[in-house]
Amino acid sequence: MATVFETKLIGNIGKDATVKTMDSGVVAINFPVAHNKNWKDKRSGEQRTNTTWINCTIWKREGSNMRVVDYLKRGTLVELTGTPFAKAFHNEDGSIRTEIRLNVFKTNILRAAPTSTQGGDYYDDEEVNEDDDNDDFDSTASDFSLDEDDF
Repeated sequence: MATVFETKLIGNIGKDATVKTMDSGVVAINFPVAHNKNWKDKRSGEQRTNTTWINCTIWKREGSNMRVVDYLKRGTLVELTGTPFAKAFHNEDGSIRTEIRLNVFKTNILRAAPTSTQGGDYYDDEEVNEDDDNDDFDSTASDFSLDEDDF
């Protein structure tokens, strides 16, 4: 029997994506995503928020379409599907820390990052032409996605 181990995450990107090319030619696109859990404290009646940061990586082959990097900006609301894992490491003070990571195989941009012009904030709905075969396929940032065939 086949098993499936995947997670769907919806959250805001906390920092613009960075691109790193490995010696093997594989490209890693890294970015953190914040997931906020909001609730009302029963005792005080105050609204509370707990933020969990998940470090995400999209793996690509060298020379493959890298257009997704243009949309992975701080403040962008994304829906990600991938394989989660925990990574332990030694902190600067010698203590052991654990972080949650997600190897992403599907990315949907739900809302572009806010941009500022003349003191006002708005969401940029720029048209993109995204297709590995370079056909005339137009979509907006809100329906841009990747799947496992892009890796």
